[in-house]
Amino acid sequence: MRETRRILLDGTAVDVVRHGDTLVAGDGRSIGVDEARHLPPVAPSKIICVHLNYSSRVAEMMTKLPPAPTYFHKPISALNAHGSAVVRPLGCKWLNYEGEIGIVIGRTARNISPAEAGDYIRGYTVGNDYGLHDFRDTDSGSMLRVKGADTLCPLGPGVVEGWDFRGKGIRTLVNGVAKQDGNTDEMKWDMHYLVADIARTITLQPGDVLLSGTPAISRTVYPGDVVEVEVEGLGLLRNKIIEGPSGVRTDVGAQPTESEEVLSTAQGGDWEFRGIRKPDLSKTF
Repeated sequence: MRETRRILLDGTAVDVVRHGDTLVAGDGRSIGVDEARHLPPVAPSKIICVHLNYSSRVAEMMTKLPPAPTYFHKPISALNAHGSAVVRPLGCKWLNYEGEIGIVIGRTARNISPAEAGDYIRGYTVGNDYGLHDFRDTDSGSMLRVKGADTLCPLGPGVVEGWDFRGKGIRTLVNGVAKQDGNTDEMKWDMHYLVADIARTITLQPGDVLLSGTPAISRTVYPGDVVEVEVEGLGLLRNKIIEGPSGVRTDVGAQPTESEEVLSTAQGGDWEFRGIRKPDLSKTF
């Protein structure tokens, strides 16, 4: 396997290859893994995410999968990197982690079969599909404001080529305590299926990223929390939650809410109104 990263080296964005605990640039310059300032490992033209895929998450949300995957879009302005801060806007409360695996496209893909899809994948990276559930009641289920805010798509630390996605563990830890603990064998639709499905109607370009779903136990995190997503064979993505210096404007647009759907999604089985029937999330995810 080969792992590449993108870092700031002497003030310039540089692609590097990992050799053990050292990152080496093409011109021979090197830096320790723990000393490097990481950037997002790819520069996608689009970030596409599947709503539900892991069986444990489907069971937790007391819903059922549709006949085929459904998706939403995170804007590229949401991109973030290993070691960087994830910003919760002032006045918002319900920011949740979702540990995921990112599929990185390596060749232009259009109208390919699942059997061919592996040839169009460059490699895989670790992702965290953060959601700001304060806005879950807006956008008619498109998830734009829930999942699209600045900093809510950290990826990295690198892209690993030659990795087999089958039977791999995925965990999310908050302040060192494991919260999510799943396996890719839970996925209803594997990496090759997802790429082929999207590429039926949307041309995938080199660097594009597909986030492939999260296992059960997505929960709220707070300023000061350190969130780590660890995937077997791909490494560990670490970010700290901070509170932004300003909130969302109140003179325009939908405002944060705390409806039953917001609370049940953010808090899962632990939410304070758990005696009330949870809403049907199969239509809005």
